[in-house]
Amino acid sequence: MTMDMMRLALRTLRFRKGGFLATFVALFCGTAIVLACGGLLETGIRNNVPPERLARASLVVTGDRSYELHPGDPEESEQAVLAESVPVDAALAQKVRGAAGVRQVVGDVTFAATVLNGSVGVQGHGWGSASLAPYRLESGSAPNGARQVVLDAATAAKSGAGVGDSVRVAAHGETAAYEVSGVARAATVARETVFFSDEVAQRLSGAGSFDALAVVARPGADLDQVRAAVDDVLAGAPVKILSGDDRGFAEYPAALERREDLISLSAVFGGMAVMVALFVTAGTMALSAAQRRRELALMRAIGATPRQLRRMLVAETLVIAVAAALLAWLPGRRLGAALFEQLARSGVTTDAVQFSQGWIPLAAAGGAVLATAVGAGLIGTRRAVRTRPTEALADAALQQRWFSVIRLLFAIVFLGGAAALAIVTWTVMDGPIAASTAGPTVICAAIGLALIAPWLTRVCAALLHWPVGALTGTTGQLAMLNSRARIVQVAAAVTPVMLAVGVATANLYLQTTQADVVERAFSENLRADAVVTSASGTVAPDLADRVRELPGVAAASAYVTSTGFIERPDGRGAETGEDGIALQGVSAAGAAGTATVTAGSLGDLRGDTIALPEESGHEVDETLTLRLGDGSTARVKVVATYRPKAGSEAALLPAELLAPHTTEGLPQQVLVVAKPGADVEDALGQLTARTPGLAVSDRDALIAAHSEDTETQAWINYLLVGMIVAYTAISVVNSLAMATGARRREFGLQRLTGATKAQVMRMLTVEGLLVAAIGVLLGTAAAATTLVPFAHAAADRLLPTGPLWIYGTVVGTALALALSATLIPAWRALKILPVRAARES
Repeated sequence: MTMDMMRLALRTLRFRKGGFLATFVALFCGTAIVLACGGLLETGIRNNVPPERLARASLVVTGDRSYELHPGDPEESEQAVLAESVPVDAALAQKVRGAAGVRQVVGDVTFAATVLNGSVGVQGHGWGSASLAPYRLESGSAPNGARQVVLDAATAAKSGAGVGDSVRVAAHGETAAYEVSGVARAATVARETVFFSDEVAQRLSGAGSFDALAVVARPGADLDQVRAAVDDVLAGAPVKILSGDDRGFAEYPAALERREDLISLSAVFGGMAVMVALFVTAGTMALSAAQRRRELALMRAIGATPRQLRRMLVAETLVIAVAAALLAWLPGRRLGAALFEQLARSGVTTDAVQFSQGWIPLAAAGGAVLATAVGAGLIGTRRAVRTRPTEALADAALQQRWFSVIRLLFAIVFLGGAAALAIVTWTVMDGPIAASTAGPTVICAAIGLALIAPWLTRVCAALLHWPVGALTGTTGQLAMLNSRARIVQVAAAVTPVMLAVGVATANLYLQTTQADVVERAFSENLRADAVVTSASGTVAPDLADRVRELPGVAAASAYVTSTGFIERPDGRGAETGEDGIALQGVSAAGAAGTATVTAGSLGDLRGDTIALPEESGHEVDETLTLRLGDGSTARVKVVATYRPKAGSEAALLPAELLAPHTTEGLPQQVLVVAKPGADVEDALGQLTARTPGLAVSDRDALIAAHSEDTETQAWINYLLVGMIVAYTAISVVNSLAMATGARRREFGLQRLTGATKAQVMRMLTVEGLLVAAIGVLLGTAAAATTLVPFAHAAADRLLPTGPLWIYGTVVGTALALALSATLIPAWRALKILPVRAARES
């Protein structure tokens, strides 16, 4: 590309500021959004978790939580992450100490605890691991004996306790009073921490093993050689050796568990953002290019060749796109960091993960948007560039031709894809998982409808012609005639309105319907009248027996959850996918009557037994191998099959079998069922008063808490969808403002023939309402391709659930945007003298 062509492109930008500004805004916002989603995806892929409490450790040995789903089958190699922490045998510590280059090995345990003074949630550790941060005692001394603890400075401040004071700490299902022997601080650790003596910490962790071994290398030792030596002595053990930032996984295992969630969420919304950004950018570029058809035709008439015009258009696009991409880098990075922070707050990931956004998302976002901009510009002006000068001048007066075989083929492909996704959602999917196929449907439908938008707009305009004319009189009839004569231009304005309405309606009602399905399933499956919980997150194994003896209690069941895998015979891997199967540990006495049993009896749920959903394909008396959440296996006998509610499929196990194989090692709560007409509130209140740290929630409180959790999870989806909808709203304003601003000559001619400013504004008001109406109609049709199949699959109904004001807000916003983006540029255009405006090309 020559410098002369670049200079010509820059001069052209100076004299067409409006159109190029709209193109710049579309490219800038699109690049920023795609960059933000790309940053989230890169963060999930890298998953860097810098160590804090174990920062001084050269290496960290943890239990290997990877699980091979198809061992021995390289064609189906797939790994899952076990749901629970895998313990490290304490005997391995001595082996590691003997490895070459190792100076020190510290066994570390981690467990949840709560300092009841101030209700401070903390992590409990043995004091022996304090040197790894390192923690420094600000006052007092190390814990000595069974009833002393060291608090970190933040916990001491929140609990109001100092050296010599007594605090009550709930941990591992028990509550006890401890003397504060010291207060410590570490600059690198953000979590509130309580240190016990190593012996007490080992007991409260609930296992005779460690969660991790922290290995400190000798000064000057080569870390790679030390790692190789440690690997040799641990050969065959189910462990993993971590170094660098991976050491943080030992402190924040949730980062490993939720990595796939972050990747899948950012990929789904990133893909949607890319498609919307490309669609909006292409639409804006095509509209901008179409408005220059007369200019390009004149250049052809004075001797410019098609090749020269294409080079000029490419140069212009490169200048705008490169500037937009470079300027979008910083806002895109900050937007990505802000989104990541919200994801961490909502529990999708953990804030311990280091947000990463390098050059790869910038290159991908800039390249995709740049390619789309260049392609849209060339396609939008190809007719004016390729046709003979005289034909181009005649055709530039008013574009009418839009149809092409390629356009029709792409429309068929996208509409066919939308139909296929809708059919799969309707016939194959079940429950909330149907959103995985229902979500992308609206994008495919919107693109397919946009490709044939001129024809659809013509049909809608023909149907609305007489009703609008009858309601609005001569002004409305003139507006309808004008719109039907400019059908390609009107369709270009309708398309972004349709996209905004379709994406917003589909995704908002998808979330409200999904939340309603989950909440109804939880309410229907909740058989308990009350639930007893502990501040430490776990309850004592005998608590269910104690509750069962209280007056008015009909049944009490310990309850614990996890995730596992049912394995095929002969060690051929799991028969379930990478998500495994949900495991619920219950007591046999409390399980009876909680589900619709189709075979066997839940009363037999004792020892090594299991109850499965009837669609699992397993029968009563069959013996299975179950891979539990900590990697251990159990041979269990099927004693019952049952029919679960949608969205609550799980394998039922005895709580005493499942609980020891969870990270906490104990039941999480006790479900209480009252006798008919009995009130157990007082009895449970007396029990909790005698046992500090216990709490009781009734049925209404449980449903409300679950609803709040569901809303928190849905909120992040609302945020991401809102970001994309806001971008489409910008495209609505861009397109309509460009289309209206380009009609100055037309307005000037109308005023010269006797029309007043008020008459022109009334005509444009009707046109704006027409654009909004057709956009809302087509957008609603696109949204229906998502919502109707999803409502049928998830809730067995035809219409989604959710308040009508959501749809009213979407329609009202589309109407307001369409009118404001039409009337404001028109008002500015009408300020130009009619004679001057009529002379503009």
